[in-house]
Amino acid sequence: MEITASIIEISPVQQITESFKKREFVVEYTENPKYPEYIKFEVVQDKVGLLDGLNVGSMVTIAFNLRGRSYTDKMGKKAYFNSLQAWKIQAGGTAATPAAMGNEAPAFSAADAPPESDLPF
Repeated sequence: MEITASIIEISPVQQITESFKKREFVVEYTENPKYPEYIKFEVVQDKVGLLDGLNVGSMVTIAFNLRGRSYTDKMGKKAYFNSLQAWKIQAGGTAATPAAMGNEAPAFSAADAPPESDLPF
């Protein structure tokens, strides 16, 4: 998944364990300028450096994965957590607007797929 948005906050690197670190940042996504969305992302491990050189107010395009985890506490209660994990951040770009979104290339459909082959794999 990918969005273009403006950075409004960048947190320092957090060393969670000896072998795991992460960094969070928040963007303002204005698909509809009347109702901006404030979205928190994280970068982990070797990706924490992706935010170096970026500043609050920078317009960026973020490629990310949606992650979900379950956790069972000591009492046996199960909880679920979601995170948006960025893996590529590109400076520049313009925020998506409904008019601009209409100019995107059409989505890939099953009709566009090559015919099935007789190969056994």
